[in-house]
Amino acid sequence: MGLEINYYEGQTPLDEDEKEGLLIPSISTRQELDEHEQQNIEQAIRWTFERKKRFTLEEVLSEEFICELHARMLGNVWQWAGNFRSTNKNIGVDKYSIRQDLRVLLDDVRFWIQQKTFPPDEIAIRFKHRLVSIHCFPNGNGRHSRLVADILIEKIFGAEVFTWGSINLIHQTAFRSLYLKALRNADVGNFDQLLVFSRS
Repeated sequence: MGLEINYYEGQTPLDEDEKEGLLIPSISTRQELDEHEQQNIEQAIRWTFERKKRFTLEEVLSEEFICELHARMLGNVWQWAGNFRSTNKNIGVDKYSIRQDLRVLLDDVRFWIQQKTFPPDEIAIRFKHRLVSIHCFPNGNGRHSRLVADILIEKIFGAEVFTWGSINLIHQTAFRSLYLKALRNADVGNFDQLLVFSRS
């Protein structure tokens, strides 16, 4: 029996060939997939926040780090984890533009930090928003971009990680609806709701 996934609003469906990248054949339901992915993500979070060596700005703002983090988050579950998507999705830039658009984003974030263009929270949130808009990977982009924002705010700015509504944002809940509304406002340049939500 193949993997059947019911998607919630705002989630990116996997193509059939991407589903074939599932490394645990016994997974057949959305709940089982969520559980395995969450275990893997928690390992990545431990690696991120418990490692002895301090992250440098240059390290965090690199294509290699963006891909390594995604691989650590989902590499025990998906074969394609850490690799840029090779198909176009209902969200994100064209698959051939991913690397170029990511490079521009990383340069922009470096500039924002050097010039103090925005306060630290807003830099991290704008980074998260642009990263998920590029949609580098077949799946997991929202969770990945939130962890990237957490790493930037704590490891580079020395502030507390974001709370993101203090709830799992994968499942369809009122908090997820608030989050999606905040993202849509950010899409048109208004980051106020996303900034508030990130600290709620």
